Amino acid sequence: RSSCPSNMIAEAVEKQLDVFIIDLKRKQVKGSYNVAVRTAEFVRQVISHSKWSNAKQLLDILREVGSRLVHASPLEFAIGNVVRRIMFFVREEYTALVKKEQNDQAPSLTSMIMVDDEEIDFTEPIRELKAAVIEAINEMLDEIKELYRNIASQAIEHIHADEVIMTFGTSRTVLEFLKAAARKRKFQVVVTESAPGFEGHQAALALSAAGIDTTVIPDAAIFAMMARVNKVIIGTHAVVANGGLIAPAGTDMLSIAAQHHAVPLLVCTGLYKLCPLYPQDQDTFNDFTSPAKIIKFEEADDLLDSVQVQNPAFDYIPPERVGLFLTNLGGHNPSYIYRLLAGFYNPEDTLEDSN
Repeated sequence: RSSCPSNMIAEAVEKQLDVFIIDLKRKQVKGSYNVAVRTAEFVRQVISHSKWSNAKQLLDILREVGSRLVHASPLEFAIGNVVRRIMFFVREEYTALVKKEQNDQAPSLTSMIMVDDEEIDFTEPIRELKAAVIEAINEMLDEIKELYRNIASQAIEHIHADEVIMTFGTSRTVLEFLKAAARKRKFQVVVTESAPGFEGHQAALALSAAGIDTTVIPDAAIFAMMARVNKVIIGTHAVVANGGLIAPAGTDMLSIAAQHHAVPLLVCTGLYKLCPLYPQDQDTFNDFTSPAKIIKFEEADDLLDSVQVQNPAFDYIPPERVGLFLTNLGGHNPSYIYRLLAGFYNPEDTLEDSN
C-alpha cells in the first residue's frame, strides 16, 4: 500500500473516488477510451484539490488513488496506464523545474553536471509544479480525444485499391480508419460476426452505411476466407510490454489463421492502451463472462452437472503474430514497444496490478 496519509486527499475528492470506484465495479463506464478520459479528468481533480506540498507527496497520493482504481477494475488497463503516465509527468515536470531553478541561480556547466535525475528526491516544494502537471494532463486528454482522427489519417498509406480487408468484431478506431480509407480507395471488407456477442454485425452495418462493400462471415469460416484476404486490421483492449495484445476473445484464432496464410496483421490503437505488464499465457489477464450468451440457462438444465460452459472475455496474441501497430503517433513494430514504454512510464511508478 501507499504511504499517503488519508488526510492529504480532500473529502470531496474522496467522495468522487468512491463514486468512480462503484461505477467501475458496476461496469457503468465502458470502453477503454471512456475509462481513460474519465480517469485523466478525475486525477486532474485529485491534483487540484488534494493537500500536497511537494512532488513526493503528490506521487504518494497518485499511487494510492491509482491502486484503488485498479483494484476496482483490474482488467481495465487504461486506468493504470493513465495514472502511471501522469506520475511520469510529475517526475518530468519536477525535474525540469529543479534544473531550471538551479541553472538560474548558478548558470554554469558545473551546476548542470551536478544535477542528476537519480539524485532528485522530489521533496522540495515548487510552486509552479501544479500548473505544469495540469497542463500536461490537458495535453494528454487532447491527444486521446484526437487519436481517432490521427490514426485514420494514416489509412491511405496502408489500404490500397481493390484490396480485401478482414476485421474482427467492432472497434471505433478500426471503423474510423476504414471509413477514412474509403473516401479515397475502393476496397472490400470481410467482417467476422464475432460470436457469441455478434459485435461484427454492428461493424458491418456501420461500414455498409458508409458505402463500403462489406461481407459478414461466421467465425468458423475465418481460416477458409483468409487465403483471399490482403490484410487483417483489428483493434485491441491493451498492448502489453512484450508487444503482444490483450484483445477480444476469438482474436487468437484470427491471428493464427493470418500467420498461417502470411497475411499481415495491423493493429489500430491509441498509445494510452500501452501497458507495462507482461502476460504469461491466455489466463494471465482474462475474465470469464456469463455463459448465457453461449447457451441459455433453460436449455442447460439437464447439462449443469456434467458440462462446464466457459466464455472468456479476452485472448492473448503474442508479438510474433503482429505485423504493425498503427498508433496516434505513427506506425511501430512490436519490437519497438519496449522503447515506447521507456518514454511513457517510470519503472518506479508501480500500482497494485503490477505487484
